[in-house]
Amino acid sequence: METHTERIARVRAAYKEARERFATRLRQASDADVHRAPAGGGWSVAQIGWHVAAVDASFAAVLSGESPAAKPLADGAAVRTWSEVAASIPDRLDAGKRVQPPEAVSRDEVLASLAESAEKFDAALAALTETRATGFAITHPVIGIVALGQIGDWATAHVARHNKQAKRVLADVPAT
Repeated sequence: METHTERIARVRAAYKEARERFATRLRQASDADVHRAPAGGGWSVAQIGWHVAAVDASFAAVLSGESPAAKPLADGAAVRTWSEVAASIPDRLDAGKRVQPPEAVSRDEVLASLAESAEKFDAALAALTETRATGFAITHPVIGIVALGQIGDWATAHVARHNKQAKRVLADVPAT
């Protein structure tokens, strides 16, 4: 069975890899394509990146205790496995107001925000104690209870999900 230390190391590596793939996609696309919203509506790739950075910063604040959102789990509270949590995430989930991107955001701003939020998230994940990882949780209005020890998996899945979205958006824009 995986120890807490091994789990944190694995999740940190997976998150770093997912975030780097996403940042590379942002850096390699043309400036016009990164800032163009899809014809059918939705976020530009720059806006997607802004959202990912905002969510990662929120996750970091929860893990570190900077945000008071995490609460101790009640005695005997059932915590679902990450697989069960992931399966409960709908295909489309509307972002909360504080993580919705502004109308205009530059690629450079987004890349800087992604780097800053990733640094904060990695530090918070590295400092997450086993007691806090297994004994504290947040309650998401759609997903339900998520233990702090599962936030790293959620952040990694969130980045990967939005990297796929960015790939689709870029494929929909005319080549420049």
